[in-house]
Amino acid sequence: MLPRAETLLDIEGVRAFVRVVDLASFTRAADSLATSQAAISLRVKRLEDRLGLRLLDRTPRHVAPTLRGAKFLPSARLLLEAHARAVADLADAPPPRLSLGISDHVAGPDLPGRLARLGLDGMGVVPEVTILPSRDLRPAFVAGRFDAVLVRAGVDDAEEPEGGTVLAAERLCWFAAPSFAWADGTGRPLPLATLAGPCNVRMSAEAALDAAGLPWREVFVGGGVAAVGAAVAAGLAVAALAPSTAPAGVAEAGERLGLPELPLTRVMLHARPLRGPAADALRALAAAYRGPGGR
Repeated sequence: MLPRAETLLDIEGVRAFVRVVDLASFTRAADSLATSQAAISLRVKRLEDRLGLRLLDRTPRHVAPTLRGAKFLPSARLLLEAHARAVADLADAPPPRLSLGISDHVAGPDLPGRLARLGLDGMGVVPEVTILPSRDLRPAFVAGRFDAVLVRAGVDDAEEPEGGTVLAAERLCWFAAPSFAWADGTGRPLPLATLAGPCNVRMSAEAALDAAGLPWREVFVGGGVAAVGAAVAAGLAVAALAPSTAPAGVAEAGERLGLPELPLTRVMLHARPLRGPAADALRALAAAYRGPGGR
């Protein structure tokens, strides 16, 4: 049964539906909206009942919009944007800013799309995003430059400021272009693409190769993960990257090339106490990065 034209929609139900789709998870949607998974499920169920349509396909390990849900999604986003504008128009002050520092080894190639899908600009806040190495973000956060930072740290990294939240644990992997070839025992050093030092990921990769007795040489040093990823995709070298930051056109190649296992790392959030729209936006962003091993 199709909904009638005069059907009234609950804005919180629409928000819950969009957030579940964006984060592909009821649990992460609940985290981002500071509520429970049961509350999110109830909001979506009430919205579906009001529309007379099933909007989401749910399984224990997967959630995705149905055909009707996918058709409704663009209009749902427009409704949320219009609602945010209507509320903002009543405010006397300009929208607050959220100053974010994100590590180059955390941001990943999908960061712009991730921010757009989360609709941070529609939450009544202006995000100010700076991409820097984790080594630079740590002192900058302590010095008060950022409201929050997302950094990548080793499991036993003693340099982390206290009070951080682990969003995810992720093992570094070796990535290469599918056509890249290298064989141990030929005397040819493994060509590496790395970030300019000092970089914990770079040091971990080189230490793992040294421990395994494998020869290597740096053939490309990039100023950011995007540059390193481009070199790898072009077939120039191998790079140690987190799977969540690997660019399109490359694949895990550690087993194929006989390379040693790389260490586990953590995605850490450090944030100052925030309120209102800034706190809402930060919760949404943190939920988007939350993964296995988060706590």
